[in-house]
Amino acid sequence: MTSMSYRGTTALITGASAGLGEEFARQWAQRGADVVLVARRLDRLEELAGTLKRDHGVTATPIAADLARPGAGAALKAELDERGIAVQTLINNAGFGSHGAVLDQEPDTITRMIQVNVTAVADLTRAFLPDLVADGRGALVTVASTAAYQPTPAMAVYGATKAFVLSLTEALAYETRRSALRVLAVSPGPVSTEFFDVVGTREAAVGRFSTPTQVVTAARRALERRSTPPSVVAGLANRLSAWAPRFAPRRLVLATAGRALQG
Repeated sequence: MTSMSYRGTTALITGASAGLGEEFARQWAQRGADVVLVARRLDRLEELAGTLKRDHGVTATPIAADLARPGAGAALKAELDERGIAVQTLINNAGFGSHGAVLDQEPDTITRMIQVNVTAVADLTRAFLPDLVADGRGALVTVASTAAYQPTPAMAVYGATKAFVLSLTEALAYETRRSALRVLAVSPGPVSTEFFDVVGTREAAVGRFSTPTQVVTAARRALERRSTPPSVVAGLANRLSAWAPRFAPRRLVLATAGRALQG
């Protein structure tokens, strides 16, 4: 495994205003990549862009965008084309969850979650994939979750969206296997970010908390392997918990997850 340089390339990172997205931006900028920072909070993006420019001498472009809006991915691609910005790496990090039974969830929350976690990921990926494959110097990274590996009562829609992300990314890794593009889904367990502030409770966290640095470093090191795996689970304990459901009856897996997440 070698530490790669991304100098001469541009990485687009969604959800870049905090947490994992901010850490992805820092680690890629440290290795010479210019970055396009996308999130809703422009003030946070501008502050991060200034820091990355000062510390690493890269170009950092903040763009405020709401990925819950239909067509947001295609609109972002069109904006970058108009600005003359070519992207070699796409990091689909934006996403959010909520805790509670589906019966108690606001329909608008469910719709918005599916739009951000599923539709925008597919839209962005399809919009940028031709350029990523043609260039071949970068990567396609999506942030899935250990929630993708089994049903998640009390976070049913969130878990289902991450199962989609994991399946999509692994399939894309196969479809593009003859290109130089590296494709990876990274699945963290609970991470010390604002995610659980949005969820509304830390009761939804199962397992030991990781830091954004640990998760992003795991993703970057997987990309730097001689043969990049289609997916990786960040953290040994998380890898064990992700593998365990494969060897147990589905009903038992469901009951275990329900007790862990619903309390």
